[in-house]
Amino acid sequence: MWARHINSIVQNAGKTGSRTAATLVQGEPKQPSIKTDIPGPNSKKLLEELNSINQSGSVQLFADYDKSIGNYLIDVDGNEFLDAFTQISSVPLGYNHPEMLKVFTDESKLKALVNRPALGVFPGNYWPSKLKSVLLAASPGLPNVTTMMCGSCSNENAYKSLFITYRKHQRGENVNFSELENTSCMINQPPGAPQLSILSFHGAFHGRTMGTLATTHSKAIHKLDIPSLDWPIAHFPKYKYPLEENIRENKAEDDKCLAEVEDLIEKYNKKGVPVAGIVIEPIQSEGGDNEASPEFFQRLQKIAKKHGAGFLIDEVQTGAGTTGKMWCHEHFNLESPPDIVSFSKKMLIGGFYHSLDQRPQQPYRIFNTWLGDPGKIFLLEAVLKVVKEQNLLNQVIKTGAKLKSGILALEKEYSNLLNSTRGRGSFLAVNATTSALRDDIIGRLKKKGVIVGSCGDHSIRLRPALTFQEHHADILLDRFREVVRETK
Repeated sequence: MWARHINSIVQNAGKTGSRTAATLVQGEPKQPSIKTDIPGPNSKKLLEELNSINQSGSVQLFADYDKSIGNYLIDVDGNEFLDAFTQISSVPLGYNHPEMLKVFTDESKLKALVNRPALGVFPGNYWPSKLKSVLLAASPGLPNVTTMMCGSCSNENAYKSLFITYRKHQRGENVNFSELENTSCMINQPPGAPQLSILSFHGAFHGRTMGTLATTHSKAIHKLDIPSLDWPIAHFPKYKYPLEENIRENKAEDDKCLAEVEDLIEKYNKKGVPVAGIVIEPIQSEGGDNEASPEFFQRLQKIAKKHGAGFLIDEVQTGAGTTGKMWCHEHFNLESPPDIVSFSKKMLIGGFYHSLDQRPQQPYRIFNTWLGDPGKIFLLEAVLKVVKEQNLLNQVIKTGAKLKSGILALEKEYSNLLNSTRGRGSFLAVNATTSALRDDIIGRLKKKGVIVGSCGDHSIRLRPALTFQEHHADILLDRFREVVRETK
């Protein structure tokens, strides 16, 4: 598997003297440059126009994607930002990477983009080979992949797969549906529409579609006024930092949370709503960059197997190299691959890897018109080529180490303002002591030309591209220090 191959390259990089990745895109600014207020006059004018069309209160500024380059986002007012948030962790190589711009100069790839097929019915002749050479080559040890458009629909359909497989196990060898199942499902009643559940965790974010929203518990604004499902919700571990000084307390937290998972599974079984699957993020992202130990995930997988529940790891935000491995859960040394691993964002195309057991036996059970976009798999092919050739996972490890040590130094110096630095690779976060301070720090960083993100109640999160280098880290840390030093 390509994922294991690229991870082995990273592990041996220090021994073999692998070269530093030459990732700087020609034309990238040397440092941020802010010329106007943020948002500037052109952004404000465009926002007024957009807001007359739809609710646009989430828009921060308007970007000029013709001029944005490398790790720099340039807005319509000419402000140049070092972007360490990258469209909510979605830009793998930075903006306008030359290898990405070449993709559609190939006329056959351009035609695949223009003649966008309904992939479940009329795929192009290139589709099987591309799934094998691009997506399955990056698989975390799972033999099948189903493509989708985005993270939410990837998880939504993965949940359907969990339910279908659970019922398949209940039926045994009988693959025929009864007349009662056929008729009752049409009116949303059992046995055709069975009472089943997915166990999720407080603080989780898995999407905004109806099923995924039932397992999303990060912000009330996502869920208000939307009818939902009575599904079990366990507590995700809340660790004390630094980790090495709180081993006993954090192990006790693991024990408590895992005991709750078992209790909830038994409770819902007794209620007649069995848990068909467990869904979890390797690092809870929107919920506050919450971590759990490898041992927690190993034991959670064993609990899922014990109770006949599928085990789904949501790698939509953590996947594609940002933690220093292709897939974050590869840090956990699980005894076997998860049953399902969902992806999107930096993978550009959405979808989920799955075991053969999670493969539906009949057509149209996991289906929609597009099932993804072939244009995106050609772009991903270019991304993975650059990642491999330039050893970008090793770059992530080196840059991430510099960022993390720099933020830890700031935390030590300004412990009254910052705490709980954490993360893997360049997938990092630090807490401010209050939500207001967190928002203030992020706002003032933006005025100094650095874009970072927020999550949870107090967290500042970093989501740079894989091409983010040590000199970019120096700029971010220098501006961060200025902001913290100026805090009153």
